Amino acid sequence: MLRDISWRYFDFWLLGTVVLATAFGTTMIRSAVAGNEELLPLINRQIYFALAGLVLTFLVAAIDYRYWMALYRPIFIVMSILLFSLYLSAQAVFGAARWFQVGVLFVQPTEFAKIAAILLLARYFDKTQNEPRDLRWLLTAFLWTMGLAIWILLQPNLSNVIVLMVILVSLLWFNGMQLKHVLLFGGIGFLSLGTIVLLSAFGVRLPFLQEYQQQRIINFILPDPNATFGERYNVDQALIAIGSGGLFGEGYGYGTQTQLRFLKVRHTDFIFSAVSEEFGLVGSLFVILVIVLVIWRCLRTAQKARDVAGMNIAYGVATLIFFQGMVNIGVNLNIVPVSGLPLPFISYGGSGLTSLMLGIGLVQSVAMRHKQMEF
Repeated sequence: MLRDISWRYFDFWLLGTVVLATAFGTTMIRSAVAGNEELLPLINRQIYFALAGLVLTFLVAAIDYRYWMALYRPIFIVMSILLFSLYLSAQAVFGAARWFQVGVLFVQPTEFAKIAAILLLARYFDKTQNEPRDLRWLLTAFLWTMGLAIWILLQPNLSNVIVLMVILVSLLWFNGMQLKHVLLFGGIGFLSLGTIVLLSAFGVRLPFLQEYQQQRIINFILPDPNATFGERYNVDQALIAIGSGGLFGEGYGYGTQTQLRFLKVRHTDFIFSAVSEEFGLVGSLFVILVIVLVIWRCLRTAQKARDVAGMNIAYGVATLIFFQGMVNIGVNLNIVPVSGLPLPFISYGGSGLTSLMLGIGLVQSVAMRHKQMEF
């Protein structure tokens, strides 16, 4: 599994961009939790996870990514057991079971399930590359994804189920999904989403959604302009923080909404608002640019991959980073409902950061075993 290693093809531009994003994120976490004694330990934890993730990146890169294809059954079984155990006994936060507590650490198997889904789909599309793109091909890919997603949905953690579905749809598209199927399932998805929004707006209780999830939808489509607290508080404070940052920001450690703690969960869901307040439009564009560069390097690797499996791994990781980044920034700008998805490499979260580093390691493994490519 270690044969054909060529470190000359290791993408140091990708690695450098990831390290830059992670270092900047840790710096912003330090500012966001300043003065809060309970949150101060998070800074060192993020640093430890970042260093562990960096080591993991090199270890995974050194192993031929096709080795993981042969372990798809154990990966699927182990991940399903972890997610099922999470559903039964894990720490519940905001109405959903999200974390196992291991000592002082909280571990989110859901974050690693996204990488596992990418590997499973990459193996499936590689195996079926010469099969017709019919409904059977499409539905089998859907069932592989739902084998993991069902346990996440039961937590309930709808936002991460949506992430898995987006990864599935993007990889189906990259692998030649027929236009008629795109229109068919796109229409079904649009009607389903429209029905959920409409019923939520009229106060109809939906059994497969938690009350807080429906409330987020209602607050997004029918906001109360007179509400200063409650469900819209975080979004309102985020918009104030972004607006007060101006062009160059109020300065590192001097953001009033952040430092006076008006901005809640400022080290996780709303760290983009903290960046915008302290570094202004320039800082927020810098964060977006760095994430775009990471995505671009993943896409370049996908284009030059030696086989279908490698292409799907790189495309899947790129899709994951793009979608989570887009949704997180959209939440901060009040473009989409609050979802709880972190900003890749920037938000606090050991499991999220480690899983992304694992994904980057897989992309590096593809890059190191690709056909001749010019970067």
